[in-house]
Amino acid sequence: MRRFLSMALVIVGVVCAAFSVQAVTPHDIFQASTLNKILQRGTLIVGMEVEYYPFEYADTKGNPMGFDVDLAKLIAQELGVQVEIKDIEWTGLIPALQSGKVDMVISGMTRTLERAKAVSFTEPYFVTGLCALLSVKRAADVNTVDQLNAPGRILAVKTGTTGDLVATKRFPNATINRFKDETACVREVVDGRADAFFYDQISIAKHHSQNKETTRAILKPFTYEPFAMAIRKGDFDFLNWLNTFLDTIKGDGRYDELYRKHLGAVINP
Repeated sequence: MRRFLSMALVIVGVVCAAFSVQAVTPHDIFQASTLNKILQRGTLIVGMEVEYYPFEYADTKGNPMGFDVDLAKLIAQELGVQVEIKDIEWTGLIPALQSGKVDMVISGMTRTLERAKAVSFTEPYFVTGLCALLSVKRAADVNTVDQLNAPGRILAVKTGTTGDLVATKRFPNATINRFKDETACVREVVDGRADAFFYDQISIAKHHSQNKETTRAILKPFTYEPFAMAIRKGDFDFLNWLNTFLDTIKGDGRYDELYRKHLGAVINP
């Protein structure tokens, strides 16, 4: 009996020791977080595709500017670090985040359930919806987006955007032509090679105003599009900090200041 108790105590001791070795403390989690790496490095690296007015675009000297760019600068300011913007093609943003080339993505990215399988999203910082730019030549008879789900209709979408995902699921009877950039999609509609192009409300309104003779627009959103910042999955320290950041700037007026600067004249011309 005594030998049995001794053996049991030894086994319990080995098990406890094993658990103590494997236990991960809050300090360990913080040490491994992107937040800590940014603070140690002294630079926040943000990925975005710099061709999405008014959120991110380049000035005449090629410098990135826009709502998302100023948001990134404000985050860096609050962290006490420098900011580096990496201009990356849209389809390469999430792979760049997953491989560690950037710390986060701020690029007018819609928070979707499909994307949330690959990355973690903050709370939304802007909400919009898909609208339609219509060709006067091909879609003069279209009054609702549902009319575009028909044989013979051609939709132009930017590859990998929610316009692409929604068109694929909701418009199976139409032909969907995919393009790498927004300008090519607009050109298809303007030149009468496509019936419609699906994109966010601000962009569709801008493209229609620039091509009034050849396009029409349905500016009532037919989807819900919450823009959010993306970070690597499982980084709860950084996610919590960013959500606290958003709450703070929405409460102290700095979010409204950025909104008026970049979006006010576009949304309320």
